[in-house]
Amino acid sequence: MTVFGDGLEQAVQKAFTRPAPKSAGAQMRYLVKQLKGTKAVAQMLRISQRTVERYVKGQLKKPRPDLAARLEREVKARWQPQIRAKAKQTATTTGGIVIDTRARLGYTAPIGSTDQDRIRHLTVALPPQYAARLFQAQEAGASDAQLQQIAAEALKEVYFQDGGRRAGSLEEVRFTDVQHLEFEL
Repeated sequence: MTVFGDGLEQAVQKAFTRPAPKSAGAQMRYLVKQLKGTKAVAQMLRISQRTVERYVKGQLKKPRPDLAARLEREVKARWQPQIRAKAKQTATTTGGIVIDTRARLGYTAPIGSTDQDRIRHLTVALPPQYAARLFQAQEAGASDAQLQQIAAEALKEVYFQDGGRRAGSLEEVRFTDVQHLEFEL
């Protein structure tokens, strides 16, 4: 995934009411149940069907690091779909989303203003429409650059222009060199 995509995913995962399965065997059993068979799990994880069966039976316990990472990612992507949907629904309709970032931010503005980009640490509550745009773009398979552009537009309106109360002539916000990024629902 990507910095922004991972950040959105982690924000949704904080809404989980129960922890996802931790052991490789439990994760494999969960995926087999979700995908209704060992063959589909084997294809998804790029391993043999026999290997999946061994994890399910408990004959294998410790996967290779690359397999462990794929396994955890796939389980978390499918874990508690109703809780995930409810968290996204709340963020996109009423709650909004909070972005906490440390990045280089600058903007394009008329001559005579201080548009120098610099490292800023911002924690900004974004309104629900930006949460909706971010989640819709993520579900549509948007690139990290596209998600970054949506976040930059949100910061332009909410932080730099304060909802239209200042910096009305601001044209574009540049959001680069992301050192830290976290979303909170």
